[in-house]
Amino acid sequence: MNKQVRVDLEDNAEAAVLYGSNDVNLRFIEENCRVKLVARGGEISLSGEAADVEEAASLFEHLVQMVKQGDHLKVADIAYVLGQVRRNETYDLAKALGEVLLTTVRGKPIKPKTLGQYRYVQGIRDKDVVFGIGPAGTGKTYLAVVMAVQALKSKSVNRIILTRPAVEAGEKLGFLPGDLQEKVDPYLRPLYDGLYDVLGAEVAQKYLEKGMIEIAPLAYMRGRTLDDSFIILDEAQNTTPAQMKMFLTRLGFGSKAVITGDITQVDLLRGQSSGLIEVQKILNQVDQVEFHYLHAADVVRHPLVQRIILAYEAFEKGQQPT
Repeated sequence: MNKQVRVDLEDNAEAAVLYGSNDVNLRFIEENCRVKLVARGGEISLSGEAADVEEAASLFEHLVQMVKQGDHLKVADIAYVLGQVRRNETYDLAKALGEVLLTTVRGKPIKPKTLGQYRYVQGIRDKDVVFGIGPAGTGKTYLAVVMAVQALKSKSVNRIILTRPAVEAGEKLGFLPGDLQEKVDPYLRPLYDGLYDVLGAEVAQKYLEKGMIEIAPLAYMRGRTLDDSFIILDEAQNTTPAQMKMFLTRLGFGSKAVITGDITQVDLLRGQSSGLIEVQKILNQVDQVEFHYLHAADVVRHPLVQRIILAYEAFEKGQQPT
């Protein structure tokens, strides 16, 4: 049975954002919702099979809310919202994706881009120790850095400490040229990149020089007690169980720790256990410790990355190594 619905926008400015450049957003919706769209200024007519029109109308309802709160919609954003509509997981969607966590020095607002990211951010706010586990591109480390900078600016903490194990597939630090700092810097570069994007290179460098931000390999954490700090352990799948225990027991008064990693990409030597895999069994019932699992739907890189992750997951489920 055919159905027709009309969507009314407040003005042409809203329409321009919703439609996208050369109506690219409308074309995506028309193709993926299997409806016919006719847009005239601030009015959109939807027609087609009743179920398809109802789905598209629900999608537009959420997209219009996002436009009203200042979001600049891309096809990737629309694809994500459509997926949530189809799974009937749209509770507080616009509110969750509309919260500005921080504004970069270039004036770009940083917001959660998926419900998974929003829940991860809420967990960081509410708990003292949070694990963010998921594939590449889900924003695990970037959002942790954003929340750390927010805590530093609000004076909730006195410093930020960013660390990761200096482990890469088949490489050893001793074979790299330069002094110790030059040897470990390539392993820590992603942390620098996140800081520079959020704070700007000049401000980030000033904080580093003052000791308000410290970036160091995990080995440097041994023997320290870290008070009033926001500590991020990145690439935690490459810690051994002993290293994970060492890191977690560095936590001092007034501190918060976020541990991120992808348990499908462990670079430890064969026979070594991953501390991130083991810790899920040890701390899953401990108060003020929370595990957040991000998935392919939370990937905010090139859309192809999400499809690559899903393809690998399907392959691994169908062909387990013997």
